[in-house]
Amino acid sequence: MNRNHADCWRVVAASVAGTSHEKTGKPCQDAHAWKLLPEGVLVASVADGAGSAAMAEVGADVAVGAAVEAIENSLSSQLFPQNDTEWKLLITNALISARTAVEIEATIQKVMVRDLASTLIVIVATPELVAAVQVGDGAAVVADEGEIIALTFPSTGEYINETTFLISPDAVEKAQVTVWHGKAAQLGILTDGLQMLALKMPEGTPHKPFFSPLFRFVAEVTDETAAKQELVEFLHSPRVTQRADDDLTILLATLVG
Repeated sequence: MNRNHADCWRVVAASVAGTSHEKTGKPCQDAHAWKLLPEGVLVASVADGAGSAAMAEVGADVAVGAAVEAIENSLSSQLFPQNDTEWKLLITNALISARTAVEIEATIQKVMVRDLASTLIVIVATPELVAAVQVGDGAAVVADEGEIIALTFPSTGEYINETTFLISPDAVEKAQVTVWHGKAAQLGILTDGLQMLALKMPEGTPHKPFFSPLFRFVAEVTDETAAKQELVEFLHSPRVTQRADDDLTILLATLVG
C-alpha cells in the first residue's frame, strides 16, 4: 500500500448546543474528536449523548476520545490492516474500547452506565480507503468524483425514535461496519441533529445540496481556526436552526495530499 504523509487531510469540525438546549440551559451533549496519524491516516469520531441520560455530555466525550485513542494505539503497535476483515476488526475493537471506557467512567463517577449513554460513529481514512462503524443515529459520507456516498445510515430500533446506544448490550452486534475502497476527496460525519437537513429520509441517503457547499468550503480553507468559527456560525444560522433544534455536530475533511 502506498501511503502518504499525515498532513494529507484537512479537518474542520464543530459541536454546538441546539436551540432547545439553549432555552433550557442544558449543555451541548454532542462531542467529536479526531487525529492525524502517520502514513496518511485520519481517525475521527462523533457522538450524540442521549437526551434522557443525566451525564450524556460526559459519556459522549469519553466515547469519542477513547475510540480515537484505541485506533491510534492499535496502528502504532500492530501491522497495518491488510484486508477488509482486518479493517473491520480494527474499527469494531475501537467501538468496544469506547464502551469499556464509558463503563469505567460510570464507575468513577458512581453513576449508572445508562447515565452516560450516547451514539457513536468512528471512521479511519487513508488516501485509499475509509473504514466506518456506527451505533445509533447520525451518518458518515464520502465524496468521490462528485458523487456523495453514504458509508453509514441512521440506525433506529423497532419503534419510532428508538435508538441503539453504545452502552446497549447488543451495541456491537447491531453496529454498522463498512469498508469503502477509493480515494475520498472529502468526508463528512454528523450527529442526528442534522439528519433532516443532510439526509433524504427515511432512506438516509445523502442530500447533495447540503454537503456540496460544505465540501467546497473545507477544500478552500486556508485558516483552520477561522474556518471552525465559520462552521460554528453556520450551525447557529437560521437556515439550520429553523429545521433543527437538537445539538449539532459535523466533522468535515478533505484530502489535500
